[in-house]
Amino acid sequence: MNSVIVLNADFTYLHTVNWQRGLRLVLKGKVEVLKYGRAVAASFQHLYRIPLVVRLITFVRRVYKGKVPLNKRNILARDEYTCQYCGAACRHNPTLDHILPKSRGGHFSWQNTVTSCKKCNQKKGNKTPSESGMSLRKKPVQPTISEFTAQKVKQMGLRDLLEDLV
Repeated sequence: MNSVIVLNADFTYLHTVNWQRGLRLVLKGKVEVLKYGRAVAASFQHLYRIPLVVRLITFVRRVYKGKVPLNKRNILARDEYTCQYCGAACRHNPTLDHILPKSRGGHFSWQNTVTSCKKCNQKKGNKTPSESGMSLRKKPVQPTISEFTAQKVKQMGLRDLLEDLV
């Protein structure tokens, strides 16, 4: 596992960072480690255990104004890294597809963008799903903060990690 789960001071999920950033946070004293992984990083003079779960020492107020930020990572998470046309898991090389293509006036939005495997994305091309004979598995919607957080906790197995800590 090369990701580190970052929790707020009140143990609520904030986000994940790569292991290098997680180790820097530990070395700077900004977080406390709740659970270590098996991996070890070596420098010239030291060996460091890579953390799996860290908790910030100071509370960070995180205000989304009721909306989950729109970006590629969050769309992939919403769709659970699954192609919305064929249902194939696309963990390694996922792409985003615009339901109404950008060339036809489609925008990058929660309702117009879905996760797609490369094969389906190329097959659909510059057409709408109905024109290309394809259909979406589920209607794309903008998730609420609580839905999105619950989904991220489930995907990362965070609940299991936290139960191990108790």
